Amino acid sequence: MNTSNNWITVCSDTDLVTNSGVCALLNEQQIALFKIKGVNGEQIFAVSNWDPIGKANVLYRGLVGSVENVKVIISPLYKQRYCLESGQCLDDETIKLLVYPVRIEQNQVQLQLVG
Repeated sequence: MNTSNNWITVCSDTDLVTNSGVCALLNEQQIALFKIKGVNGEQIFAVSNWDPIGKANVLYRGLVGSVENVKVIISPLYKQRYCLESGQCLDDETIKLLVYPVRIEQNQVQLQLVG
């Protein structure tokens, strides 16, 4: 794990599976990473792996999809839908996931920790 200007290298972009999730453990925080293929190419998202309703670290196992052009992760436990860009739960406006800034530098996935 390399750090540069508060960006932490997590993995190579080839380690991510398109339209699926993987889990990374950084500073004792589980983070779910998703590489989503869309009409504008591929995007990478990073959110907390903690499902606040199911009370388990399982979101990387969720289904990816879209609801009215909003990219979402669907919890594998109780099927709540979370926006990958904002972390907002589409089924309960009082619930929101932590979202991590993510970028690709020289084919390496990097993110900034929050919280």
